[in-house]
Formats: sequence, C-alpha cells, structure tokens
Amino acid sequence: MSELEQLSMLIGGRPTGAISGRTFSSENPYTGQAWAEIPDGGTEDVDAAVGAARAALDGEWGQMTGFARAARLRRLAELIGENAERLARLEVNDSGKLYREMLGQLQGLGGWYHYYAGLADKIEGAQIPSPNPNYLVYTRREPVGVVAAITPWNSPLLLMSWKVAPALAAGCTVVIKPSEHAPGSTLGFAELISQAGIPDGVVNVVTSSTGAAGAHLAAHEGVDKVAFTGSTATGRKVAAAAAEKLHPATLELGGKSPQVVFPDADLQAAANGLVAGVFAATGQTCMAGSRLVVHEDVHDELVRLVAERASQIKLGDPFGADTEMGPVANKMQYEKVVGYLSTARDEGATVAYGGVADEGLGGYFVQPTVLSVKPTDTVFREEVFGPVLAAVTFTDEDDAIKLANDTPYGLAGAVWTKDVHRAHRVAAKIKAGSVWINAYRVVAPSVPFGGFGDSGIGRENGVHGIDAYLETKAVWVELTGGTRDPFTLG
Repeated sequence: MSELEQLSMLIGGRPTGAISGRTFSSENPYTGQAWAEIPDGGTEDVDAAVGAARAALDGEWGQMTGFARAARLRRLAELIGENAERLARLEVNDSGKLYREMLGQLQGLGGWYHYYAGLADKIEGAQIPSPNPNYLVYTRREPVGVVAAITPWNSPLLLMSWKVAPALAAGCTVVIKPSEHAPGSTLGFAELISQAGIPDGVVNVVTSSTGAAGAHLAAHEGVDKVAFTGSTATGRKVAAAAAEKLHPATLELGGKSPQVVFPDADLQAAANGLVAGVFAATGQTCMAGSRLVVHEDVHDELVRLVAERASQIKLGDPFGADTEMGPVANKMQYEKVVGYLSTARDEGATVAYGGVADEGLGGYFVQPTVLSVKPTDTVFREEVFGPVLAAVTFTDEDDAIKLANDTPYGLAGAVWTKDVHRAHRVAAKIKAGSVWINAYRVVAPSVPFGGFGDSGIGRENGVHGIDAYLETKAVWVELTGGTRDPFTLG
C-alpha cells in the first residue's frame, strides 16, 4: 500500500494535528483503501478554533475595511483556480466523484469568492427619517461574529464556499467542521488561507472521526451563528443546539425533488434533464431530481429514453477520462442505497433498468436505476441520495401539482413543457426554493438557494447569502444637546 497523504487542521493560522495526537484514515470509495491520514480532533480542538476565531474577530480582521476584505477574497479566488487540480484530486479521492467534473467545478469555484468580494465593499446602512427633528437616525450593518460552518461529504468545497465566501465578505470569522467521510479537500483549501493574506484565526478547520466535534461546535458558547448542510435528521439536532444558545442558523437539508413532464415536452430534452438531475454525481446531491412525475400518455416513451441512456452510462475509475459515473461515496451510503432498492422490489416497483449493486467493479458501485412505482412507495417518498429515479404518472395539471407537492421536502423541482403559460403557472405552484423550467441542476453565486419545509431554513448565495451573516444596528444621534431630566416637569 502506498504511503498515506498527511493532512493538517488549521487553527489560529497554524497547520496542526489534534491536541490528543489521534488520527483517522480517509477511505477512497473506488479502491476501498485508505489514502490519507486525518487529524482526529475533539472538543478541545473545537474550543481552540473558536477561541482563535474570536481573537481574530477582535483583532486585525475586525478593523479591516470591506475594500481590504474584498482584495483578500479575490486573491483567494485566484489561488483556488491555481490549485484546482490538487483540490479536485483530494475531493475525488474522498468522494469518488468524477475528476473531470470536480476539476471543472473547482476551476469555477472562485466565482463565489469574486461575487462576494464585489459585495464586501458595498455593505451599507441607511439614514432613516426620524419623527423627532432633534434626532439623526441611521443603521449599520455589522458582522454577526464567529460562524460555525458544518459541511457534508457530497460536495465539500462547493457547499463550504456557499458559507465561507459570504461570511468573510461580511467580516465574520469561521470555524469549519467538514464531514468525517470527506475532509481532505477542505484541509487542502485551508492551506491557501494565509497565502491569500487572510489573518491568522479568521478561517479555522477542525476534523474529527465522529459527530461529537460538530455537535460541540453547533452548541458552543463562543459561536454566534451556525450554517449547516446535511441530512434533515441531523439538521434538526443542529437547529436544536443552536436554538438552545439563541444562535441564528442557516440549514440546507434534504430533498426529494420532482421533475414534472407534460405531454407536450421535448422528451429527449427532458430525458437529458432527468439523467443530469439524478445520475450526475451518482445522485448524491441534495437537489437530485429523483421523482419523475410524468403524464400517462408519455410515461412509457420517456422511461424508455432514460433507461436506454442509463444502460449506456460507463461506471468505473473516477479518474478515467471516459468514466461517466463513479461509486457511491462511502460504505454507509452504499448500504443505504442498496437497502432502498431492495425495498422497492419488495413493494412491487417495475425496473426499467438497474435496480441492483454492481459488484463487478470493486468499490461501492450501484447501477443507475430507473423505476416505475406507486406514489405511496418508499423510494418515491424518501430521499435515497443515490442514482435512483422513481417515476409515477399523472392525468392532468392539478394531479401533477398535487403529486409534486406530496412531500415534506421543498428544495427544488422542474417543469418540462413547451407551453409558456403552463410553465410559469406550474412553477409558481410547486412548493420549492428553486424551480427550473426545461432545465435542471443549475446554480450560480448570484442566485439564492434553499428550501421549504423539511429542506431547511434560510437561503445561501446571492445578496440573501451575505444578509445571513450581518446584523442591523440602529443608531440614534441627538443633535441639539438639549436633553433634559425625564423626571423634571417643564
């Protein structure tokens, strides 16, 4: 076995191991072998990181202008681009996602830092008309403080950046706790912080093999805000911990997103959107369009098209130039997906393609799967987080909307139709934070993203994203010097 890559946490500007000296190994889901040795931080490391973030907030960073913060964010964006190949390799080794997909994503990731650099020097208050002419009243926008950023294993650097870029633009400091299943690329990112001229302690990263460090961070007295992306079940625990301390929380949680296809849709385009929505990234994305709600007249043809493309998807080495789908990211998730496929068969699902693990490749591979099911089937109602599409039919527009909204989630959705009136009408009625029309799985730094219901609280990206890291202070200025004793008459 080759020598493991050694990666370090970042606390107070210093690359470091865990105070305890413990480490854990990160496993490559394609080879099944450990590839990196990661510091196994504990509550004492979290305490140190929060302390460093608090000191940085009260120090140079807290005195820095928005113009100066913007310059550092732009340099960080450049460094991410310059190191895109290394960061992409770290993420592929951890998650099994395709190298070419991750390289493209990392080459474009600097866009988030450039976008928020453009807002850092435009954080403005306002003068407010006063009912009393003796007063000048204005507002200040101030950083919320120390931010706990708790990130998932499926897109670590992208979803981390949705938090870190606006937080830094706002003048906050951050403590990042990546998932124990994919910490490598976040530690690689941490190596760039000082090179960007960002002061020590502004960005800190703590890794851990268990959830204890993340739970301690979410409930920490020294934290002012929590930003979390992950499962709905864990999100509830994070929200409860934050609420106990009255810390605001942004939660981007699970999804079970519908793609509604009407009979007039371009079926080949819809098939392409379905493939992109549920098979790209091996279906391991919160916005996966995994519920196909299709008109009964075109169900058979559309399912045939998607199944035909699914049968051609090349599974294999994520670093392979011709590989189209990699493995599921870890053993725990692999077993979960395989369990859902077993349940689907037990509940009578019709398998158009796939439906089983692919054990011939080694690693945690599952075949891209296309199922026709009942609206009550488990695989149609619960988040699988794997390459599994479940299709049901509808008869008319009202039926389609009812099926699309028959879920506690509300993260994303799509409408496929050539009828412009119907497209906007149905998009307005789908209860979700993002709805695409004749497209799927497109995001941008400037466009807010987040969910309704069990899909979370708050929005990331866009101007909404920086607002989440700012507090508003009202300032009253008495202009005449004519204040009086309130207990004296006259």
